[in-house]
Amino acid sequence: MVNPLSTSLVVLCSAGPTLVIGAVWSWLLLRALVPQLRQSLLDHPNDRSSHCVATPRAGGLAFVFVTTIANLFELASSGWSATEALPVILLPLSFAGFLDDHHNLPTSWRYGVQLATAVMLVILSPLQIPWLLFPLMLITVTAVINFTNFMDGLDGLVAGCMVVALSSATLVLGQNWYIWALVGALMGFLVWNWNPAKVFMGDVGSTFLGAMFAGLVLQASNWLEAMEILLVATPLLGDACLCVPRRLLAGQKVFQAHRLHLFQRLHQAGWRHDRVACLYISATVAMGISLLLGGWPWVLWTAAIELLIGVWLDQTIAVPFSVASKG
Repeated sequence: MVNPLSTSLVVLCSAGPTLVIGAVWSWLLLRALVPQLRQSLLDHPNDRSSHCVATPRAGGLAFVFVTTIANLFELASSGWSATEALPVILLPLSFAGFLDDHHNLPTSWRYGVQLATAVMLVILSPLQIPWLLFPLMLITVTAVINFTNFMDGLDGLVAGCMVVALSSATLVLGQNWYIWALVGALMGFLVWNWNPAKVFMGDVGSTFLGAMFAGLVLQASNWLEAMEILLVATPLLGDACLCVPRRLLAGQKVFQAHRLHLFQRLHQAGWRHDRVACLYISATVAMGISLLLGGWPWVLWTAAIELLIGVWLDQTIAVPFSVASKG
């Protein structure tokens, strides 16, 4: 019987050159970009920020660029296929994110681009999606995009979790090599984004990553596989998914900036950026290993255990939600 972890290690080894090239190009691009972004796109700390020093944003341009170029090269060599052109399809969303980083676009504009992106991703999915479920799928995809954006609040957290989640999805789906270029580019980005961060990914990066992950989930061969892949991101998406209804019940505006996610309240309780990021990344690694080793039963149980740990952290260590709401 073939050991799934051994097979995954073989795939990772074969993807090694792509990972290295993606990481190097991303690092080099950021080396050139960061001084420019520091001139025009500084994120100044405010009462809702988790950072204390003005830091340039929109660094996600680096991994968006590397992934798109890798995708174009792959399409040129293997022939055009819309289902294999996710980064190209996501360029309008990335552009809207870049404009938002510059000018704070109206919410209706941002959601309009996200909705159009979701329509494309759902249409291109091989899953048999009944028309009655089409609106629900659009809501789900835009939720993943926005939740990923919401979680981009501590150094290294989203980039680190997405390295694991995208790798896990690719190992299961056998997707094209541009995904490994993205994973490598994220590793190169992490060198700049790890605590203390020299650059933030901005909306141009976080919305791209959320849509890319949603797109991979929708490329699953069946609904069970799609759910397994989606659950790998439980630490990242689960935090946002639980925080949104909690804020709704408290009568708060969901799309207004805040510091009420569990990761933010752990930071407020005294945990360093890198400690919180390592917790979320480790939990995502556990989800990925569960997916590769045991599939659905393991993924479900691991997700349930991690949610319970999250509740325990919420109740015993993090600054209470009610207290943070008054801050």
